[in-house]
Amino acid sequence: MAIVTGPYRVGTVKRILVLSLSGIGDTLMATPLLHELHLQFPSAEIDVLVLWAGAAEVLRSNPNVREVIRHDFLKEGSLSSVARCLELRRRRYDLSINTHTQGRRGYRLIARLIGAETRLSHEYENQSWMDRWLVTRSLPQDYSVHVMENNARLIGLLGLAPRLGHPGYEVFLTEDERAWARGWLEERNLAGRPWLGIHTGSGGTKNLALRRWPVARYAALIQEWTRRHPAIPIVLFGAHEERALHGELRAAGAEFLEAQSPGLREAMALVGHAGGFLSVDTVFMHIASAMGVPRQWVIETPTLNPPVHPRRREWTLIPNPAIGGRHLEFYRYDGRPIAGTAEALVALMASVSVASVLDALEPWAAGL
Repeated sequence: MAIVTGPYRVGTVKRILVLSLSGIGDTLMATPLLHELHLQFPSAEIDVLVLWAGAAEVLRSNPNVREVIRHDFLKEGSLSSVARCLELRRRRYDLSINTHTQGRRGYRLIARLIGAETRLSHEYENQSWMDRWLVTRSLPQDYSVHVMENNARLIGLLGLAPRLGHPGYEVFLTEDERAWARGWLEERNLAGRPWLGIHTGSGGTKNLALRRWPVARYAALIQEWTRRHPAIPIVLFGAHEERALHGELRAAGAEFLEAQSPGLREAMALVGHAGGFLSVDTVFMHIASAMGVPRQWVIETPTLNPPVHPRRREWTLIPNPAIGGRHLEFYRYDGRPIAGTAEALVALMASVSVASVLDALEPWAAGL
């Protein structure tokens, strides 16, 4: 789409804006890009524009970022959002980058309104003639590689070679946040003991909540796990959105601890103490990977494309027999929801049995 004519004028870049609006997990996966930009442009001020409060939490204390700017483009009205973009426009950014997987054209429109001289983005299935006006340089996304590689390739649009050899999550927790996690464990006699972390959520935008493993399945799993392994407690994670779900699990007879942390960062610190972690592909999947949880299991969903796999050497996929490798038939990064009716998607996730999840977890428990 856009033509690169030569190396970018590195010495002229004073201000960079990274747009990371599509999700908290996507922001966590964008942290190595921020490091890369700091290496390439050491004297530039790097700001990040986010939509979600959790994304801002992920970036707190990040030494590669000057300012995290949050604006909820979904809840704020059009006039407020345009005004915010025009306010940022007055900062006169030299370079802006829309991180992967921001396929909605609206994200590129936001970049155009802010108006950096050079605007980078990936090309998605919804590209049109309009995108030649919205961004100045772009390249096709690649579904076969991770988000972090897709982001790193954007540096090539500037005629530069990436310097980070193997980009990975970068989290900068404070000692107070880590101390909260240690204290929480000590109060519950869990310090030094193995325990299993679970995130039962699945996202709240579009129809992503339909990729959740059914509540009845989680209830049956927790009940059977407690019967088999009473010495390995379960700790459930989640934000306020998951509290109602946790209540349903308790009503169904499931016994567990609930990690009601002061904020996401304390929850991240606590996840780092888990012996194992189970989820679908949510931000907590990425948090578990970033925090180096020894064992990790992911229940396969229609949105689990290779770009968003956990960034680690070893993890266990619990296959969904109803998907059969057809992820791109269900979900692409083009701004559309998961393909299929609500009934069909609920049935699809129900095709993962409790027995298959237990079979995946058992070798870990047996080895403790």
